[in-house]
Amino acid sequence: MTHPFLDLAPLSAARFAAIEDRVARLLGTGQDVVIMQGEALLPLEGAIRGVAGPGTTALNVITGPYGQTFGNWLRDCGATVVDLAVPFHTAVTADQVRDAFAEHPKIDFVSLVHAEAATGNTNPVAEIGEVVRERGALFYLDAVASVGAEPVLPDPWGVDLCVIGAQKAMGGPAGVSAVSVSERAWARMAANPGAPRRSYLSLLDWKERWTDGGRTALPHAPAQLEMLALEACVERIETVGLETVMARHASAAASTRAGALALGGGLEPYVYEAREAAPVATTLRVPAGVVASELVTRALTTDPTLPLAAGGGALAKEMIRVNHYGPDATAEAVSAALTALGTALEEKGLRVDTEAARRAVEANWG
Repeated sequence: MTHPFLDLAPLSAARFAAIEDRVARLLGTGQDVVIMQGEALLPLEGAIRGVAGPGTTALNVITGPYGQTFGNWLRDCGATVVDLAVPFHTAVTADQVRDAFAEHPKIDFVSLVHAEAATGNTNPVAEIGEVVRERGALFYLDAVASVGAEPVLPDPWGVDLCVIGAQKAMGGPAGVSAVSVSERAWARMAANPGAPRRSYLSLLDWKERWTDGGRTALPHAPAQLEMLALEACVERIETVGLETVMARHASAAASTRAGALALGGGLEPYVYEAREAAPVATTLRVPAGVVASELVTRALTTDPTLPLAAGGGALAKEMIRVNHYGPDATAEAVSAALTALGTALEEKGLRVDTEAARRAVEANWG
């Protein structure tokens, strides 16, 4: 049985390396970039397990569910973990990070999520990076949701491990991901007896078998179709321009916030301050007496392809996510999502103005 995809010639090491180089240029980094053959959870976990161990004191910033996951991995590695949790409707501040260092001077590792698509907030990485750099700690950043939606600059921000995925704002595949690794991070891994080796989680395996060897022979068969999709995704961003892609996401976020307020019906932004709201997705709080998951289910009956979802876990009762990223970072997608939510709210007897919402979206689209 033949198929154009199945009959492609094997992906060469040279082409694989060229895709890594394009990702590095997207991040503006001179660090090593390793493209991992799996969804972003692979390098997120692999990086933590590579550098953390019983001698690690980690400051784990929690502004959403992924921060909680990172803390679990760190504890599993034997690290001493200091959790810095802030309400999900806000962002952490550099001063809070500085205070944590003052209270726990042994901190030598900081884990942070840049943008939390699940809760709709984004954190001031540049300011936090200055604090982390002052204290000499290793800085680990989850930029999976932020890359393509807002600036991600590992080198000037002092990020030692920056993990990205293409499936959100980049509008690419979910089956591959990447991590930029500083020389300090490589050294920490090499000195860590608990770092994964001969494992799918191992970044050191990639370094020794791929990067240090001049990237001439792949250590195993790559996920070819996903790699080609990533290449096409990066090429599209290069052609359009990263600034243009980010501007589209910023417009989507501003339009969604303004449109939701104009719509009425009790909807309001979940993240209070616009400057702390992530451009990749906007979260909305539903009015009292309305269950968010039920409202989303009803809204999706008009069009199941709308970029709407209820919050995860306990947030499913109070939060709606408008996932205006990638191909859905358009005024049309935002207007359609708000119109569907307005129809669902009307059915519950709440007063809305879908035309006002549409006008607000248009007025706030940059």
